[in-house]
Amino acid sequence: MIEIKKRSSAQFDLTATPPIAERRPFQKITHDRVLDDAYTWLAAQNWRDVLRDPKTLPKDIAALVKAENAYCAKVVAPLKELRKTLVKEMRGRIKEDDADVPDKDGPYAYYGRFRDGAEHPLYCRTPRDGGPETVLLDGEALAKGHDFFDIGDTAQSPDHAQLAWSVDDKGSELYAIRTRALCDGKDRDDVVEDTDGSIVWSADSTAFYYVRVDENHRTAQVFRHIVGADPKSDRLILEETDSAWFVGLDESRCRRFAIVTIHGHDASECWLVDLRDAEARPRLVAKREPKLRYGVEPHGELLYIHNNADGADDFRICVAPLDAPQRANWRDVVPLRAGAMIVTFTVFERYLVWMLRENSLPRIVVRDLETNDEHAIAFEEEAYALELDAGLEFDTTQLRFVYASMTTPEETYDYDMGARTRVLRKRQEIPSGHDPKNYVTRRVFAPAQDGESIPVTLLHRADFTPGGDGAPLLLYGYGAYGHSLAADFDEDALSLVDRGFVYALAHTRGGTDKGWGWYENGKLDKKTNTFSDFIACARHLIACGYTREGAIVAQGASAGGMLMGAIVNEAPQLFAGVIAGVPFVDVLATMLRDDLPLTPPEWLEWGNPIADPQVYDRIASYSPYDNIRAQNYPPILSIAGLTDPRVTYWEPLKWVAKLRATMTGGGPVLLHTHMGAGHAGASGRFEALEDTALEYAFAIACAARLT
Repeated sequence: MIEIKKRSSAQFDLTATPPIAERRPFQKITHDRVLDDAYTWLAAQNWRDVLRDPKTLPKDIAALVKAENAYCAKVVAPLKELRKTLVKEMRGRIKEDDADVPDKDGPYAYYGRFRDGAEHPLYCRTPRDGGPETVLLDGEALAKGHDFFDIGDTAQSPDHAQLAWSVDDKGSELYAIRTRALCDGKDRDDVVEDTDGSIVWSADSTAFYYVRVDENHRTAQVFRHIVGADPKSDRLILEETDSAWFVGLDESRCRRFAIVTIHGHDASECWLVDLRDAEARPRLVAKREPKLRYGVEPHGELLYIHNNADGADDFRICVAPLDAPQRANWRDVVPLRAGAMIVTFTVFERYLVWMLRENSLPRIVVRDLETNDEHAIAFEEEAYALELDAGLEFDTTQLRFVYASMTTPEETYDYDMGARTRVLRKRQEIPSGHDPKNYVTRRVFAPAQDGESIPVTLLHRADFTPGGDGAPLLLYGYGAYGHSLAADFDEDALSLVDRGFVYALAHTRGGTDKGWGWYENGKLDKKTNTFSDFIACARHLIACGYTREGAIVAQGASAGGMLMGAIVNEAPQLFAGVIAGVPFVDVLATMLRDDLPLTPPEWLEWGNPIADPQVYDRIASYSPYDNIRAQNYPPILSIAGLTDPRVTYWEPLKWVAKLRATMTGGGPVLLHTHMGAGHAGASGRFEALEDTALEYAFAIACAARLT
């Protein structure tokens, strides 16, 4: 039997007095429409400076942020012991000296591992077939003295004599790149600042390529840096001048090219840079076209292309000559199969591998390039998650993948693509103990108002039977950018499930859980489908006896935070509480500011209200901040990051201020802002548990109020 934790009877301290944000009249007129917003002043004019140095936040805004933090701390003070207990439970499920499965590359095997108690990893290598370990980078030592510390990328040079590594120490996603000589472990003096963190080495190990971030925090340029040289002399390789497009950088699987991908939300364009030629100019694969999305992998004198051209909404894989890769020369090798979306692919010397998703379940397919024989790797659970790890070597029969489900901890397998055999290399250890038989994962389908069926993945105790009043339930959602929710193992969620909660994922439109059309039907003029889908999932779970009205805690972050703001405006009575992480809630005002980092690219997701009055009206009709109503709201907890370049700190700050000023009852409405972190929150693996413990203690307290 499961050891069921007692439900906490802890409550909020409702004697605390919330801060009141000053109202300063402000109007913005667009298309003869007036946006009246008395909290606009909370958006610091020097926001670029704040991303680099949080101490530059204007004093009046900083005082309000600190007052919000103090108020949140006082309201949740009665949950102190519960939070400590939750952290202890969650930490007890983490193997403190955990290590990755080594990844072979030439004469060495590379991996990351943790020391007991360490927040940050060590990056190490051993000789390929075993031998003494060399620590290449000590993340824990390097992080000392920093409130935030995130190593973005580590890349060993082709000659294995150097390590390039990138780090963000503000949470603002501005990474500095350093190179380290592995003979003595010392970093060189030349530091490349303001990058996105990605690194691709030249074939001769004398230089690397990187992406520079501009003054508006947009990835716009690719440079080549010669190791040891002054970064001011770095050579510009490629520049994108349209602010609606991002620039990304990867190394090809065969290591012959750097792949530069310029992409918006609905299209992409790829360029190849020969890593063997110091003077090489980028070569265009196929020019950008509206709605054309593609990615490439070179293979000898061929180029494999994953794309949605010619109506292939769920994608296909084509091949073209490397020296003539234009669209006219693309030839199908894996044709479109509607409803089975090809999510990703990779190419080895002798094998083509792709992962597809059909009816929200992933599958891996392997094809022998010589014989064209293909097979799928089979899995048995009703709902599960897969992740491909192609590794570092090109000429190999080994494919690595990670399997997990809501009940099954992560399992890392090496799969022999020729012999069709798999070897378990690592099973995620849960030191405090975990028996999958004590839990049940299920997939149900909720009917949407327009007849669609929305997948919902559930996790609950094996001794729970739906019916009657059901149970408290945490319903998580996202539904944007084509991002799908993986039904993987979440060890932290067990702290809720073991207290009688049902844990559920709502696979709403806006993601690609049921193919590309699922995404298209949850964006732009169809965005509100995401919100109504989530509410439909909640109502279906009530109807099926998993929970009851008013016993659901809704959770989402970023664009999922927008979802939280929309659903709590629309159907507050369904929810016992709402947890909104870094919530994108001030949609209209943000989309009207083309100077912000993500606004021009985001117009393809939400629409451009500056250019189109109909888009203005549409966004205004659902933007959570602009649709706060004079009604009762359930308790709301929002988490923000002061140096967040994606969802700026002032969106949740304005949101909670307006909620309190407008709502007629309910609450409390709480905001906790990380003063030295950004979109991802705390950077240390144990520090991050403090956020989760706060969120789950909040959820448990919301549920306790029902009894």
